[in-house]
Amino acid sequence: MSPFKLTFYSLFVVMSHRHNQSHIDAWKTTGFLLIPDFFTKDEISPIALDYERLYEEFRPQSSQAVDFKGEGQIGAFHGKQFLHTESLPFDAGPEMNLLSLHPALIALAKDLLGVPDVHLYQSHSWAKFTGEADYDQVHHCDFGNHTLTVPSDEAAMRSVDFIIYITDVSDDLGALHYVEKADSRRILGKDAITAPLESQAALKACERSAAAPSGSLLAHSIDTFHRGTNLTAEGGHRYTMTAGYKAAGNDMVSYHVWQQAANRPWDQIMSHASPLQLASLGIPLPGDRFWTDRTLKLTQRRWPNWDMSEYFSAHHEAAAQSSQHSP
Repeated sequence: MSPFKLTFYSLFVVMSHRHNQSHIDAWKTTGFLLIPDFFTKDEISPIALDYERLYEEFRPQSSQAVDFKGEGQIGAFHGKQFLHTESLPFDAGPEMNLLSLHPALIALAKDLLGVPDVHLYQSHSWAKFTGEADYDQVHHCDFGNHTLTVPSDEAAMRSVDFIIYITDVSDDLGALHYVEKADSRRILGKDAITAPLESQAALKACERSAAAPSGSLLAHSIDTFHRGTNLTAEGGHRYTMTAGYKAAGNDMVSYHVWQQAANRPWDQIMSHASPLQLASLGIPLPGDRFWTDRTLKLTQRRWPNWDMSEYFSAHHEAAAQSSQHSP
């Protein structure tokens, strides 16, 4: 294990639990959870530099906000709102590539869903700039492009979407606005998962802001109402990362297919992630029956920079124990 890998891994396992029961209770009650300063400045700083390198060239010439809403509209969806997104893995350092796999994030996802194991099914960066689009949207839920059914009645079969703030996200820099469950149920009814246009004004009247400083974390479910808001600060920008988690084995929920992106810089993840982090991508833990002499050797050949010593050791220990118990 290289000195850099040891130092970097040590940084990421510090404070693997950064939440408490009150956070879980708030999530269950309101459908949203905002934890300011969830990530440290030391964790965010190198990632912010990668964002600048990746996205600074896309800053529009005009630094003034634009407004394309018609009379009475609170927002709409259009393609320019979704420019400048990239999916994991990124053309960046290991800090940025492992942020959505942070042990504290995995621990929080497990507790919010109430399950022992989770998989990361979505991770993408997102850069927004004042003047490039009118980012105001209508209130909506995100389930439509996460499942072909609808959100489950069981919390464990749902998912949790995290938004990680790389930069400060104030209201004039496009902070997400959301409606707590009690308010959306009062306006739309208990089982509503879509909001008609005639209800948008009522939802907007009771919406709350998720404005928070860099390093903060916002969590919401795919059945909670929220909307993006416009960037109005002159020359402003907003850098975030989205990470979606589901219970391991929940095939109803999906977004990214990691295997489809095999030509992307996976070595940044394979060479720096812990077994726990890799398990969240669907890679079996050390000692799993998948790991045999053959699969270990072939996988090591595919990823020569991946330190697989823990996987080899677990396999050899299991083989030795098996031989001791053989007649």
